[in-house]
Amino acid sequence: MPSFDIVSDINKVELKNALDQSNKEVATRFDFKGTDARIEQKELELTFFADSVFQLQQVMDVFRIKCGKRGLDTRSLDPQEPEKIGGEKMKQLVKVKEGIEQELGKKIVRTIKDAKLKVQASIQGDAVRVSGAKKDDLQEAMALVRKSVTDTPVQFNNFRD
Repeated sequence: MPSFDIVSDINKVELKNALDQSNKEVATRFDFKGTDARIEQKELELTFFADSVFQLQQVMDVFRIKCGKRGLDTRSLDPQEPEKIGGEKMKQLVKVKEGIEQELGKKIVRTIKDAKLKVQASIQGDAVRVSGAKKDDLQEAMALVRKSVTDTPVQFNNFRD
């Protein structure tokens, strides 16, 4: 029985490359001379440092541009509130979302069932498995999910015939 998985993954190598390129650009830019603007990474948590809120936004913009050039979807970034770390220095935590959350998984399953397609959808951990008798039905389900899920990047993998 043909099936595929709906997942939300981010390429960790490209994320690291975008981070390195951003740090390199921030270090060489004139408007950041003499400041402590940088980005650090711990697993799927990024920490942005800068001397002011404005510079923090500038560093974030540089990082988003680098992510776009490397093919990373910035919808998977979840910025938290900026916080002061002493004097005028600021830091902001950005979590990288990976995997389909339970709420989104339920929404995807409900959307597929409401469309009355001849497929079955089930939540499998942090992915949603869709299976059906025909490939055409599965492709319709893919198109439906692409159209209905706009706030989180989704990919389709593990396609079995």
